[in-house]
Amino acid sequence: MPPGFATRVRAKGVTDCLCGAARPGHFDGVAQAVAKLLNQAEADVAVFGEKDWQQLVVIRRMARDLDIPTEILGGATLREPDGLAMSSRNRYLDPDQRAVAAELNLVIRAAAGRIAAGAPAAKETAAAAAALAGAGFDVIDYVECRAAADLQPVERHDPAVLARVFAAARPGRTRLIDNVPIERAPVGPTA
Repeated sequence: MPPGFATRVRAKGVTDCLCGAARPGHFDGVAQAVAKLLNQAEADVAVFGEKDWQQLVVIRRMARDLDIPTEILGGATLREPDGLAMSSRNRYLDPDQRAVAAELNLVIRAAAGRIAAGAPAAKETAAAAAALAGAGFDVIDYVECRAAADLQPVERHDPAVLARVFAAARPGRTRLIDNVPIERAPVGPTA
């Protein structure tokens, strides 16, 4: 930043939960850096990975609020064959931790399926956190169900509201994040 820089960018309402709760100010820095980048690049489109869904929401909110004309798109999460989200952090996992890490996506997918079928979100996310602990994760930062657009907590599946199950957990010292959508139930007869 230039000397005397005094302007701050904050996407209030979407930065204090999930990863933002553990890392206060982190998403403010992300919003600030990306705002500067988008203003300088004047890009028509920018793509941010869906693995860090909260970051994607923060950037979309910031771009909308500041009237930045760049269209913000989400890029699908790339996964290993066992479902683990690809990340540079995965290289820090030893073989035992890597085996544990594969459970993250499986557990939150199962929770998302039960929530989509009508189970209470709080019950299923608590069960998912317990399953992760049982699978060998040393620390579970969170497992939560939230609305995809604004990260507000979701108590029960509502087909009119896109929602996701979010998780952050550590097998050893490496913090892994992932999220999966709550799939909408089919409408009408199926063929």
